[in-house]
Amino acid sequence: IAIAKLHAEQSGLEIDYRAVTAEALAAEGEQFDIVLNMEVVEHVDNVPLYMKSCAELVAPGGLLFTASINRTLRAYAFAIFGAEQVLRWLPKGTHDYARFLTPEEISALVSRNGLKVIEKTGVVFHPLADEWRQSRDTGINYMVLAEKAAA
Repeated sequence: IAIAKLHAEQSGLEIDYRAVTAEALAAEGEQFDIVLNMEVVEHVDNVPLYMKSCAELVAPGGLLFTASINRTLRAYAFAIFGAEQVLRWLPKGTHDYARFLTPEEISALVSRNGLKVIEKTGVVFHPLADEWRQSRDTGINYMVLAEKAAA
């Protein structure tokens, strides 16, 4: 955060950087037009509380993007075995398969907290292009987009 603050200052940007949990921000009554919950939920201890807090952070008419890894054998093969053990893109032990959530589980948590799921999509890495692309395949990586009704 210190580096980000320095960059913002040097660039003439007014950005309020804070190292704080979603739960703490929600308790403060903070709300945002867009909440990005990207590759975090599979590392959280209390997922229902975390997702409730994320939903509370979305302002009326706002959006919640959640990206995660599906709980499938393919996801285990690629995200844990492939990315951590073979390619070593991530340190071993970064992911715990038991913590992976399906798109349906994320959608249920989002809906239970008053948001409407408007899109689910897969995300696939294309190594030759060195880029991630949207896909219909949610078997490994996926994103769920949800909206809070306008006030």
